[in-house]
Amino acid sequence: MTGTPIRAAIVGTGFIAEFHARGIQNADGVELVAVCDPNATVAKGFANTWAVPAYASLADMLAEQRVDVAHVLVPPDAHHGVSKAALEAGVNVFVEKPMCTSADETTELLNLATARGLTIGVNHSMLFEGAFRRLREHVRAGDLGPIDHLTFNYFVELPFIRVGPFGNWMLREPGNTLLEIGPHPISGLVDLIGEPDEIEVKADRDVVLPGGARAYRRWRIHARSGRTTADVNIDLGPGFPQRTVAVRGLLGAALADLDANTCTIDRREPASPDFERHRRSAAIAGQIRDQARTTLTDYILTKAKVRKRGNPYQLSIIDSIARFYEGLRAPTGLDSRVSGTFGRSVIETCETIINKAKLKGRVEPKRVAPASDLKPNILVIGGTGFIGRHLIKQLLDGGHAVRAAARGSSPPLEELGSDRLEIVRADMRSKPDLDRILEGIDYVFQLATTDAKHWDEFVEREVEPARVLARACLDGGVKRLVYAGTIDSLYAGSRAGTITEETPLDPKIKRRNNYARAKAAVEDLLMEMHRKEGLPVVIVRPGIVIGRGGNPFHWGVGRWTSEGVVETWGDGTNKLPLVLVDDVASGMVRAMETPTIEGRAYNLVDSPLLSARDYIEGLERLGGFKVETHRRPVWRYFLADLIKWPVKLAVGHPDGKRVPSYSDWESRTAKATFDTKRTREELGWKPISDADRMVSEGIGGSLAAWLAVRG
Repeated sequence: MTGTPIRAAIVGTGFIAEFHARGIQNADGVELVAVCDPNATVAKGFANTWAVPAYASLADMLAEQRVDVAHVLVPPDAHHGVSKAALEAGVNVFVEKPMCTSADETTELLNLATARGLTIGVNHSMLFEGAFRRLREHVRAGDLGPIDHLTFNYFVELPFIRVGPFGNWMLREPGNTLLEIGPHPISGLVDLIGEPDEIEVKADRDVVLPGGARAYRRWRIHARSGRTTADVNIDLGPGFPQRTVAVRGLLGAALADLDANTCTIDRREPASPDFERHRRSAAIAGQIRDQARTTLTDYILTKAKVRKRGNPYQLSIIDSIARFYEGLRAPTGLDSRVSGTFGRSVIETCETIINKAKLKGRVEPKRVAPASDLKPNILVIGGTGFIGRHLIKQLLDGGHAVRAAARGSSPPLEELGSDRLEIVRADMRSKPDLDRILEGIDYVFQLATTDAKHWDEFVEREVEPARVLARACLDGGVKRLVYAGTIDSLYAGSRAGTITEETPLDPKIKRRNNYARAKAAVEDLLMEMHRKEGLPVVIVRPGIVIGRGGNPFHWGVGRWTSEGVVETWGDGTNKLPLVLVDDVASGMVRAMETPTIEGRAYNLVDSPLLSARDYIEGLERLGGFKVETHRRPVWRYFLADLIKWPVKLAVGHPDGKRVPSYSDWESRTAKATFDTKRTREELGWKPISDADRMVSEGIGGSLAAWLAVRG
């Protein structure tokens, strides 16, 4: 592969794909020529960003494109199959960690690559993080002397365990979390001291998830390799994030803080004990200061497009990819850190850890099959979400037969155990899928939303799917479509006064955040179809929704930089438009049942009961912890946004076209008063309207799952 550009393709366009595309773009003599994902819509959207063709089939892509390297970024259980198909087609492979889900699978791929004269590499990006690289260099240079002990701490919450999606591969079997997360610290262990000779394991803090899968949140691993011992501590529950590697040698010690991107060396100094302590502390402080400045400078220059690099995490992937392509061209082959052989060693070690942990298995839940004569007439789209789960439960409790549409697995719904619930798989952007799931349906709830990043994506993923759904509802003769908008589409700042159901959407909505703008665009779209074509639509706009299954650290209260640190929107003294999730669900049910209300919108907001300060005090009291609260004036948020805006414009950022808006930030203070008299009267809606219950059921309910996962 010398002399001509290496042609690379990406298979799987999830979260990590963007980082691989950047890595390919930065690698010398490499070009991205195609992307592939079974979801054709997602593949096309990603491909458009990088101006390359998109494919929904790997076979089609390999048949139509000359590909030298396939970046395999699909879920771990598909790594083996996709990598094997690429190798059999004569294509080299660079696969995300874990290389495979078993050592046997890795061996098969290595043998196949050898037989075909091809190369397979693995991205263990932690090995290329700046702090770890510096620690590795000190160890290899002998700066610490012979190594006696290593300690790896990997304390990072895995939110899937608390909030799902519970059908994710890493939660299907109790050992999968170790196979998914473990390669980060285990790759560092194997790189520094080799595969361990002995391993002892203790896994605990297990929890049974919806659907019966069991997940272990804490792993304590003790290993020995020759004279060197090591401890690997993994904690996937909520708590302060910490990823560190400590090394003790005969001549000194090193501590790499991967999140801070610092690596400090501590060695003896030629001074008396008291002066030596000071000199060593000052030396460590100086190292941290200098490295912190370098990291910040890199970030600023990257944002200004002076450097085409990125933050430490992005850099680690870019450098890993660069090292892989350098190895493809080098006569000596791949760097050991990205080699398939190293990837197999990591998986073998992970398998040994899992086997020695003696994990408990799944708990098979009692499954109730839908009744053979089940004929659902209610469709809930977005039923696996926070509000959707409560809505479906209330509909079932009310005797209704419900069809819930989901894009993937849905253990939380299956756990409801009702023979009047039918769960179907569908792509909400597909008209044929919508026609299929709308068969026999009289009422539709649309609660699904998107994780889009910029406006064009919101249009593609939020606005246009709503248009397709509305058209399908008209064609299918649906009696009523209930759409979940948001009060965020209303201006709720200090100049708003009292907001009622007659209050129009923010007239400056195009200057607002993209989420509020997209929800407003859908409302306008649906209401126009109601006026012109008779679409039987009702809009509901939930307020700040709290309760069991929700996030106790709600951004409606303030900006949470972590579970223990929040910046309020303003001084935090005004009452917030809070509402319990059960009350939102009951309001939605009534929006379906109440006759002759088509074309109207209802704000589902309870009485003004709690301020942000009240909420935080309740959170502290029920949670038993202290929240560091910063009361931040709105102008500071706006100023920070305004400072970033010219940079976004200069670098062509997708969100650069949106001019920063003070009213958008000020609206987050929610200083308006919500008068929901019409909602209460027309729908017969009766929220709790009790401050003590709002605290106990709203804050306490949302805390319940978080505290349970910490236990």
